[in-house]
Amino acid sequence: MNALIIFMKNPVKGKAKTRLAAAVGKDRAHTIYLELLDYTKKLTLKVDCERYLFYTDKIEKDDWSDNDFVKQLQDGDDLGIRMENAFDAILDYGNEKAVIIGSDCGELTKEIVEQAFKDLDDNDVVIGPAKDGGYYLLGMKDLHSFIFQNKAWSTSGLFEATVSEIKEKGMSVSVLPVLNDVDEYEDYLKWRAL
Repeated sequence: MNALIIFMKNPVKGKAKTRLAAAVGKDRAHTIYLELLDYTKKLTLKVDCERYLFYTDKIEKDDWSDNDFVKQLQDGDDLGIRMENAFDAILDYGNEKAVIIGSDCGELTKEIVEQAFKDLDDNDVVIGPAKDGGYYLLGMKDLHSFIFQNKAWSTSGLFEATVSEIKEKGMSVSVLPVLNDVDEYEDYLKWRAL
């Protein structure tokens, strides 16, 4: 089965979208984050797959239905460890392919997620580069722990470093279209203008 891992920060005012909050204030940033969560929820419900929702702090009683999403907690001290642990668990459940996304890419579509699963038929890894130099999606059939180790998370060279390392290991990688995460207010305005 195809498994979609969704990483989300608990929607606590002042904790998510801190860069955005610096520009528009905590209240507005919180409202924007809730919009992004709603977009992500609706998008992922359109994809035919198992859906695993990983919260940062606690499992919420929210409008992400327990019938549609298996809810879990992220586990680890940094983003890399948390992602590695999530992939390890989800692939361990017997899923054939696993793809992870965040909850702040308003340009992500059902078609791109489906393409990621399809590309894993012929590639070891699939990755979706973000305009800021990171990535908005990562997928694999087997756990490749090196992808999550010794990386400078949230930096402009993350995507390039990750792809270089995958190729150095002699593995195949499919690169999806470049999309824009919503980190700054300008990103939000571009997303809403689409």
